[in-house]
Amino acid sequence: MKHFTYQQVSLTEGFLAAKEKLNRDVTIHAVYNRFDETGRIGAFYFNTDAVHIFWDSDVAKWMEGASYIIAKHPNAELEAKIENLIDLIEKNQGADGYFNIYYTMKEPDGRWTKRDHHELYCAGHLFEAAVAYAEATGKERFLHLMEKYADYIHKVFVKEDSAAFSTPGHEEIELALIRMYHYTGKKKYLDLAAHFLNTRGISEKDDLENYNQSHLPIREQKEAHGHSVRAVYLYTAMADLARETNDRALKEACRALYLDIVTKKMYITGGIGACAIGETFAKPYDLPNAEAYTETCAGIGLMFFCDRMQTLENKATYADTIERILYNGLLSGLSLSGDSFFYENPLEITLLEHFSNVFGKRRFPITERKKLFSCSCCPPNINRLLPKLSEYVFGMEGETLFVNQFTAARLETENVRCEMTTAYPVNGTVTIHAEGVEKLAIRIPAWCRRFTISKAYTMEDGYAIVENDGKITVAFDMTPFTLRSNVKVIRNVGKLCVQRGPVVYCAESVDNGENLHAFAVPAALSATEAYSEEYGLPVLTVDAFRYADTDDSLYVHASESKPSFISTKLKLIPYNAFANRGESDMLVWFHEKF
Repeated sequence: MKHFTYQQVSLTEGFLAAKEKLNRDVTIHAVYNRFDETGRIGAFYFNTDAVHIFWDSDVAKWMEGASYIIAKHPNAELEAKIENLIDLIEKNQGADGYFNIYYTMKEPDGRWTKRDHHELYCAGHLFEAAVAYAEATGKERFLHLMEKYADYIHKVFVKEDSAAFSTPGHEEIELALIRMYHYTGKKKYLDLAAHFLNTRGISEKDDLENYNQSHLPIREQKEAHGHSVRAVYLYTAMADLARETNDRALKEACRALYLDIVTKKMYITGGIGACAIGETFAKPYDLPNAEAYTETCAGIGLMFFCDRMQTLENKATYADTIERILYNGLLSGLSLSGDSFFYENPLEITLLEHFSNVFGKRRFPITERKKLFSCSCCPPNINRLLPKLSEYVFGMEGETLFVNQFTAARLETENVRCEMTTAYPVNGTVTIHAEGVEKLAIRIPAWCRRFTISKAYTMEDGYAIVENDGKITVAFDMTPFTLRSNVKVIRNVGKLCVQRGPVVYCAESVDNGENLHAFAVPAALSATEAYSEEYGLPVLTVDAFRYADTDDSLYVHASESKPSFISTKLKLIPYNAFANRGESDMLVWFHEKF
């Protein structure tokens, strides 16, 4: 299906519109200020020794996000900051087109010698920023600078083959080049992207390992391996290339990779990359909760991949996965105040297990968000995703308008208009009024077991297909429910989690007292709801049970001391809002009370 651009669709009100506004009012400025304080912005002046191999990419992502904002909400301050950075790029770009702060300043003779040093990764993010700024403003100076850089990269990697490696250690430039191709219409950028993709896994100059997805040629890759962010950026570019070339083998590889992730390696929150060692995918079903790494960037990258898969085939599963990530493992990476972040997004915090001594700290994910990280790729990635959320709402195939995400939104093009009104996911009622299309394809979320539609419909690949002859109302049952894991997920055997609509819920000790592990909930959930202005979503109070306290014995004979339960209440908040009230224990998966 064809997607509409973020400039054609506006979020008009509601939960997601509020997050978009928070990014516009607070987050975009907070990230720039931290980047300024830490020298990332100053590094573009090329007059400091404090530089890092990936700082270019941090600032480029910020530039991209700011560009999306000013496209719909002109802001002279943001535009001036972008223009200043473009001035510095133009001033310090090499005559051959090369631009990389670290290598120009620290290792001028070392360019293109270290595959894992992010040169091509940084270039890719600069390319994306340049396209975004050109789309937003019509100003193409930045784009022309980056075209010069891309042409130089083609010279080094294709014409001369003179670099010490053949493909990037950290993928990103591939999908960026395809974006450049879409904007400029110059096929040489598509060809260069295809070169990097088709050379991966076959060049003797590269380390052919699965950490950076170089273990096999891309059409033979069917299981997600290695660094999770690199992987989903690669898979996104693979899906892009498959669409452009109608490559059947590449499409099949993308489908297999998607299914491997969502059926074996994805958390209930949509997080991926379970392992902190190398920020990697773990083995199938290895999804620990307290040690969950689930980098925010990995969730964003999986959204990119799912978005591209929807352009290959009209299946609701991709929008289902986008929804799961968006409302859970992505927004958990941003504080309610909009100025602090999680790099990692664990599904359990037990402060009792966090301690340190003279030998160091017991390693668990952090318990509170930070304003900046030494590796700070996630905050500007949030900056560039939130202004484009509207692109995920609608799609078009022939004369059918697809409704992929539910939020109050307005679509306006020359031939098609649609107004969607809803308070989703606060409630499940959605009203759609479209003009210029014959049919509507309305996604029925995979979590939803009961729904009604005001028109007759047929089901196709997860979508309810209705004739467009007026206003259509859909009502999804938002009654909270419980979920179990596959028993192969060993940490969750005998446990349940709670979900309401697309939102996963968790408990915090600040509401429920210590030892959340002593709580148990029945599968047949009984819950009351109360809307929270703070969270923008309901909080839940569920009937639960708590293991009764025993005596002070550390161990007792089970035959002499049967466990007893006390009926109690358990307060649950949206997982995406945990850790906003100071350090607290947090739990997503609870013992099941039989």
